[in-house]
Amino acid sequence: MPNTTTWNIADLADQTGRTHIVTGASSGLGVAITRHLAARGARVIMAVRDTGKGDHVRSRLRIEHPKADLDVRHIDLLDLETVHRFADRLHADGVTPDVLINNGGIGTVPRRLSRQGVESQLATNHLGHFVLTCLLLDRLATGHDPAVVTVASGLYRLGRLDLADLAAEHRYSPGGAYATSKLANILFGLELDRRLRAAGSPVRSLLAHPGMAKTDLDRSAPLSARVVGTVLGLIMRRPIDDAVTPILYAATDPAAPTGRHIGPGRPLRKAQPTFEKFFGTATDPDLATRLWSRSAELTGVDITPGLPRH
Repeated sequence: MPNTTTWNIADLADQTGRTHIVTGASSGLGVAITRHLAARGARVIMAVRDTGKGDHVRSRLRIEHPKADLDVRHIDLLDLETVHRFADRLHADGVTPDVLINNGGIGTVPRRLSRQGVESQLATNHLGHFVLTCLLLDRLATGHDPAVVTVASGLYRLGRLDLADLAAEHRYSPGGAYATSKLANILFGLELDRRLRAAGSPVRSLLAHPGMAKTDLDRSAPLSARVVGTVLGLIMRRPIDDAVTPILYAATDPAAPTGRHIGPGRPLRKAQPTFEKFFGTATDPDLATRLWSRSAELTGVDITPGLPRH
């Protein structure tokens, strides 16, 4: 397999008749993802924490694309009750999603805990998406070329996942916790891929990342980190509409490979989906299985019936 493709956003196929769920669709990468999908005729369910902000973004996008089919729905990935309500409403409405893009997240925030006693970045970026994915897999399996795309980060290499201390009680730094949540995203996406393959499911699990992108994810970071980020942004960070290229490729092109980290390629060049191998702890299938089991234990949710449980 080549390690790159010449695919770019201009190659994004017509999405008419397809439904995409995008978490975090009211800011940053989520807005750009939603804009491009809507421009190609997709129905996009904008899963957002702040529906007022989501409504504003929807109105803005409809100025650009008057026929855009955009549906704003509430979800707070840190609050699993809202995740259940979101999934229940989709089921009740008979929605059949074709693609779930696990994009939403928080980064570099002060330490706080979810109701499950999990550090908030890990709880939001991983656990909320774990539950959402498990609850929607049965609906996704009936979609057309169904896929789950989990948005990760190259920072996963800096993550240190301690399943005995998911509250980060013994060691916490905002940046370190973010990296750990991205490592969890990788482990989850790869374990999901293994389980779907073993079950012969039509759903594919893909992992993609935007590289260094110009987003406001680090708005809660300490001042020193924001200063460094600003300097790097002037040099290395991609415009958002370029950074979402690998994510859109993973979500819409049946040729996109599983088991790889689909990134934007070299910095300072136009994004070109690049198939990166995983390194370090991310390649530990035992850790991935244990993370899955711990996630299921904490949330009371596991993969839908018909797929194997480890």
